[in-house]
Amino acid sequence: MLRTHTCGELTIKDAGKKVTLCGWLQRSRDLGGMTFTDIRDRYGITQLVFNMDSNAALCEQARKLGREFVISVSGIVAERSNKNAKMVTGDIEINVDQLEVLNTSLLPPFTIEENTDGGDEIRMKYRYLDIRRNPVKESLLLRAKVAAETRNYLYNENFCEIETPVLIKSTPEGARDFVVPSRMNQGEFYALPQSPQTFKQLLMVAGMDRYYQIVKCFRDEDLRADRQPEFTQIDCEMSFVEQEDILNTFEGLTKHLFKNVKGVDIGELPRMSFADAMTYYGNDKPDIRFEMKLRSLTPDPSPKERGENLVSGKNFKIFDDAELVVAICARGCAEYTRKQLDELTEWVKRPQLGMTGLIYSRWNSDGTYKSSVDKFYSAEDQQKWFEHCGGQQGDLILILAGEKNKTRKAMSELRLEMGNRLGLRKAGEYKALWVLDFPLLEYSDEQKRWFAMHHPFTSPKPEDIALLETDPGAVRANAYDLVINGTEIGGGSIRIHNKDLQKKMFSVLGFTDEDAQNQFGFLMNAFEYGAPPHGGIAFGFDRLCAMFGGSDSIRDYIAFPKNNAGRDVMIDSPSKISEEQLKELGIKLNEK
Repeated sequence: MLRTHTCGELTIKDAGKKVTLCGWLQRSRDLGGMTFTDIRDRYGITQLVFNMDSNAALCEQARKLGREFVISVSGIVAERSNKNAKMVTGDIEINVDQLEVLNTSLLPPFTIEENTDGGDEIRMKYRYLDIRRNPVKESLLLRAKVAAETRNYLYNENFCEIETPVLIKSTPEGARDFVVPSRMNQGEFYALPQSPQTFKQLLMVAGMDRYYQIVKCFRDEDLRADRQPEFTQIDCEMSFVEQEDILNTFEGLTKHLFKNVKGVDIGELPRMSFADAMTYYGNDKPDIRFEMKLRSLTPDPSPKERGENLVSGKNFKIFDDAELVVAICARGCAEYTRKQLDELTEWVKRPQLGMTGLIYSRWNSDGTYKSSVDKFYSAEDQQKWFEHCGGQQGDLILILAGEKNKTRKAMSELRLEMGNRLGLRKAGEYKALWVLDFPLLEYSDEQKRWFAMHHPFTSPKPEDIALLETDPGAVRANAYDLVINGTEIGGGSIRIHNKDLQKKMFSVLGFTDEDAQNQFGFLMNAFEYGAPPHGGIAFGFDRLCAMFGGSDSIRDYIAFPKNNAGRDVMIDSPSKISEEQLKELGIKLNEK
């Protein structure tokens, strides 16, 4: 080894030792007869001291070093006079007696420090420099720890890690595929896997019983903070299990990761039906760190919300014409100013939500009620709203009205916004739950057919199978999502293992027998040879790492991510290929 120690391990106990360190020059400070230099590697930073009185030539050599030069130094560990409690090595420094420049460096385009002066694009272009910064480096080390703890847990649960193919067959269901032309089979294409779904089911048919893989997946879809064209899943499948077995196993994994990565005990995970999540939170990934549930002031399809209409019949056209009138109660917010309420009104009128306005009612500290619709609704009417919403004196009710789905979605977003403004979505607090009983199918008015809400291999609830032919929209899936702090971290289902039921599912989805055979014949054929009952789950590994790191973006938890346009600006990809390569592949581009 070129070094005896790393730059992050020396302490006062090492005083007097002769050591050799290697790393990058972080910064240098000339103070007349002394030069202080910081050397950095993956493990930390150590201060170096060059003394003009004891070795002028060496000190002059040190003063000529540039930022990010790669150097090797040897010297004696000494106690620092001005200690730095923020550094592990802050009690010591190295009195250098030997210096070697292992490599020079151009001046970096941004400062390689905790808080850099580089913008996103320039840091992405020079990602290999950005990774030298502590925040990015620590994110990648966190990712490595999550992967190691995942493997430890699954290995101890008797799971077998198996790699599945990356060049596979394209299928039309789900997101768009990335396709790869075949030189040897011109005119034909591979696809990059959106997930190893069919292969892990085949592994269950093969008798492997418990499979997992920390696997790269690919989807050609629009990007945002928690999406990349290529991403990583913790992909798992189990045989001879029911839903309860999978929930217990992967609740165990979730607890294990929180305990061993974050030092947090998250306790038992509650369970919530899809119907309740939509009714009370307006979406299927509820943030349960705070209450503020949605409450309908008009009769709602949910059995729990049926009851009297609390707003109609008062000649207020907005409520009378609305398909849904829904409210949330903001605890202790009756003192909100008109300016604050106007800000919220403008917030819900943004194009992303598209609401026409916001209605409020206060239960003032003096016991009176005051609303923006006092002309139509009495104090007694408003009192009923507060009773229905579980409000109390000093609270504020916010109300939206309109088309059912749009209004519920907007109120869901307003709930989260109020949670942010009131400090209820606390960083470092984690609330996880299972969301169950999703609809199996969703209908496309545009294409006039049913689509699988998850994928075509998801099993319906046994008690709902008969509804496939009479009322497909009422069929519940034997599916489950793991949600943490309002983010979907994982999802899966019990699979269809019976070929007749799978055939019926394909039929409901509009597949002809020929279509099903062409696209999934290999799986259907495998089911002819004794497929066991099986099911599985996949965790979004990048999202999980970002959550553990306290970030909304997954980019800093991926070594070399793409930008928001799906480009790798460091290597300039995607890029054009030569005419010769196109010819070899049998591809002719359309001339414009």
